[in-house]
Amino acid sequence: MTKTYGKLASRVYELDKPVGRSFGDVEFYLERLKSVAGPVLEPATGNGRMLVPLAQAGHSVSGFDLSPEMLALCKANCAQHGVEADLSEQGFTTFHYAQKFAAIVLPAGSFQLLTNVVDAMSFLRRSKEALAPNGKLLLDISVTGGFMDHAPSARHWQDGEDLLTLQEMRTATDYVKQVVTSQLRYELWRDTQLVITEMELFSLRWWGMFELELALREAGFTQIKIFGDYQSGAIDTASADTLIFEAQ
Repeated sequence: MTKTYGKLASRVYELDKPVGRSFGDVEFYLERLKSVAGPVLEPATGNGRMLVPLAQAGHSVSGFDLSPEMLALCKANCAQHGVEADLSEQGFTTFHYAQKFAAIVLPAGSFQLLTNVVDAMSFLRRSKEALAPNGKLLLDISVTGGFMDHAPSARHWQDGEDLLTLQEMRTATDYVKQVVTSQLRYELWRDTQLVITEMELFSLRWWGMFELELALREAGFTQIKIFGDYQSGAIDTASADTLIFEAQ
């Protein structure tokens, strides 16, 4: 099952990861797509943090998401930045387009929202079918070490007169299925009064580097390149926090 962001979760996401914020990924993906001629698809497009810069760079972009709240934010951000995008409410394993894409991109670990390996493989195969000849799939994942921190965390954002808070606590780690699950509690406070609370369980799957490379090959991809921490050079496997896969 994949995550669907609710009203408060989407609002927090927009405050924390607005269009214009990059972790090094926006610049990296734009560089890797510089020579791509043709439409680009972003599954789980969220609020458009990546999609808007792609459109601003001249790419014809499409995006889908299961969250109506996220799609509404993405539509508003596209309008605010003066770009156009084909947006639709679809899922990883059921998305369908009549056209073929020159590239499909999944930044910010979106692929790891697929916690079931069968669903993950279904998505990879569907992506291959959605790509034009010589099309590229680009995705990134957090390395396994980033999943081992069990410490609870609390964050907050001020939005006008509203205070939004997020408390996260790890509830389960399945070492066999390689899935971690956390409990997320979103709260909206106004004038020291709690207005709304949203609770949800959030799960992610970790992948080994060679495991994902084999999965991509099994799905029919070739010419697989792997990068570390949005750098084009050799991967420092001892210190890399993020791995980026480019498959043709």
